[in-house]
Formats: sequence, structure tokens, C-alpha cells
Amino acid sequence: MIANTFIKRPVTAIVISLVLMISGIICTFNLAVDQYPNISPPSVSVNGSYTGADAETVEQTVAIPIEESVNGTPGMEYMTSTSTNSGGVNIRVTYNIGTNVHIAALNVQNRVGIAQPLLPSVVSKLGLTVRASNPDQLMLIAVYSPNKTHNITFLDNYTNVFIENAILRVPGVGDVSARTDQFSMRIWMNPEKMAAYSLTPADITAALNAQNVYVAAGAVGSPPQPASQTNEVGILVNGMLSKVADYQKIIIKNNPATGELVYLSDVARIELGKFTFSSNAFTDGNRCSLLMVFQTPGSNALQTADNVYAALKQLKKSFPTDIDYVVPFESITIIKVSMEEVVGTLLKALALVAFVVFIFLQNLRSTVIPLMAIPVSILATFCFFIPLGFTINTLTMFGFVLAIGIVVDDAIIVVEAVQHYIDEQHMSPKEA
Repeated sequence: MIANTFIKRPVTAIVISLVLMISGIICTFNLAVDQYPNISPPSVSVNGSYTGADAETVEQTVAIPIEESVNGTPGMEYMTSTSTNSGGVNIRVTYNIGTNVHIAALNVQNRVGIAQPLLPSVVSKLGLTVRASNPDQLMLIAVYSPNKTHNITFLDNYTNVFIENAILRVPGVGDVSARTDQFSMRIWMNPEKMAAYSLTPADITAALNAQNVYVAAGAVGSPPQPASQTNEVGILVNGMLSKVADYQKIIIKNNPATGELVYLSDVARIELGKFTFSSNAFTDGNRCSLLMVFQTPGSNALQTADNVYAALKQLKKSFPTDIDYVVPFESITIIKVSMEEVVGTLLKALALVAFVVFIFLQNLRSTVIPLMAIPVSILATFCFFIPLGFTINTLTMFGFVLAIGIVVDDAIIVVEAVQHYIDEQHMSPKEA
């Protein structure tokens, strides 16, 4: 019945075909492109650091309290945690397929906030990071100094301040895991000198907490004031220390009887350096700072990678002298190759149809008809991708390759049958 309607109304059939083709092309440019379909369950990661603690201590004091608090969030399937001897902790909470990962991240953030009072003060001070991201790594960025004029401390700090935050703002990027260290004031305590002054690490920590703080000093001339007072001036004081010389002058101990003062420089060596020394990264023999980029779940991998490359190209314009970047790993090339192979297969199939039909039927019109009909059926398929939640990926493209074979066979059979009725039974094209 439907075929009979289209045969009697060719203009309607042409209009519907054009609408389907245009709709399919529009949907194609709005579909996410990825290597595999979105069948992996969404997950939310929680990252923290307990400086100086071993893996067992991190597990007992940080991982377990957070796990107990996060356990049972709506849609949660399971969670895994990893604790390291360098004090790092990573907890990944995995949810059922179809769960809104952004709502899940908000729920985890609220549960982590409930567990905060149970965590060591050092962990709370350094902060816990909760982010929703794709567990599969999109690309790896290495920032290095080709002529080695900048040390790794400078590279790490520059990457943290200027590059990492810029990449996080790129559309499609869900998370950036930096294998870098920020500038930190390193205090190397001398046990022998500390013993001579009867000092312990706790004494130094207490002195640092007492003398290295932000101070709200108030103002001079604030109400209530005499009528003759005309100005109000805010008081600015030296709060958090930022220079090595300032730390060296911190008083650790005093002797009231003799008036003797023991400064931090008397029992320790102070320097501005790396936060940790637990890992080293190299690219082409050069020390480098690494950024692991993860895409947002459901985003377009190709578009996200293009956005990251564009952001890096723009950032490079303001790089200091002798700083460059390289991308030693990315998962985009295999996607592009897969798409190119599918398009190549489609073009080969169309060429094969044209060749077979023309050789056996010796009719140009019969050759042109399937060449016009096959693209309509293929492009129209993309209209159903969006409502069904499909993406353009290796598996869906593999399905296209199979479908192309079926469409090609049907096109050849139908055209050959119609041509048979026209040539041998002398029917009109419409009757045939």
C-alpha cells in the first residue's frame, strides 16, 4: 500500500526523500562521535591527599570514613578506592547506566561534606576534589623545556597556574588529572640540632600554625569615634608568609631567663621547592609536567580533542621562552581512521552497485536510480540516532557496513526485476 502510494505520487516520494536526507545530515553534525558506544556506567571520582601518611593510614583515616558516608547514594552500583604510600587517595563511585552523572556528583559532594569532620585536619585543609568524568583517558599532554633552561619545579608551577585551569574550561573536558607539584615551602629539619635545643617536630608545627596565619587586624578610626576623627584607615599586616627569609625568622623557642631565641633557621633548612618528590615524568629525555585529560560523559570525543588542541595553540602564544608541549598519547586517531574506513566502504559499495547494474543491464537510468536511493536510506537512519540515544562510534558504523550490504543487494535485485518487466514484457516504467 505504501509502495503503491509512492509509485503513483513521485513528487511526494522525492519531497519525503529530500526531507529525510536533510534531517539525516543535520542529525549527523549534532551527534556525539566516540570510539565505543556509551555502555560503560557513569562514575564520580573523589581525590584527596594526606601528606606524609602511608597507604594503610590513608585507608583507615580518609578512605573508610568517606566510603561509609558515600555508600548508598541513589543509583550507586559499587565503589572502589585506591590509597598510596605517598598519601594520595582516589575513590571512584560507579552508578547504574542511565544515571544522571551530574546529579550523582552533587550527591557525592554532599556526602563527602558530611564526612569532613571525621577526616584529619591536613586532608580537609588540602581539600577533596569531587568530579564526574569519563574513566577512559582522552589524551595526555606533556609540557617540557626543549633546551632544559627551566627546571621541573618551574614547569609544574606554570602548568598548574596557566595550563591546567585553561584546559578545564575547554568545552567537552570533564576532568584534568595533573601529574604535577605546586610550589611549596620545604622545611628540612635537622634532628641533631633539634635535639640540642630539646625540640620536637610538634614544636615546629605549633610555631608554624601560630605565626603563619591570616590576621584580621581591623581598622583605625572606625565607629564609634570622636567628632574630630575624619578618616578611617584599614590595617594591613603580614599574614601568611611567602618568602624563605620570613620563615627563617619564625621563633621556635625562647628562654625567659636568658632571653635567648631559637629561630627556625637554627634547626632547619628552608627552601621553595616541590610539594612531593614521589614521581618523575619524561618526554623525549626531558623532564616534563603531565596533564591527563578526560572528556565529559556523552560528549563528542573528536570535537573535544579539537577544542583542546585549539586551546593549546592559543596558550602557546604566551608561553615563556623555551617551553613547549607535546601530546604523547591520544585516543582520537583510531576514531578518525574508523570513520574514514566506513565512509570508504560506503563509496566502494556505491561504485560496486553502479558497476554491476551498468554492466548487466546496459542502462544508464537503471544505474542512476540506486545511486540516488541508497544515500537516502543511509542518511535517513541518522534521524533515529538521537531519540534512541545512539552515538557515531565503531559499533554503530560497523552496523552501517552490514546495512550497506543489504541495501546494495536489495537495490540491485529491485532494479534488475523492474528492468526485466520493461524489456521483456514491454511494460511502462510505472507498471513495471
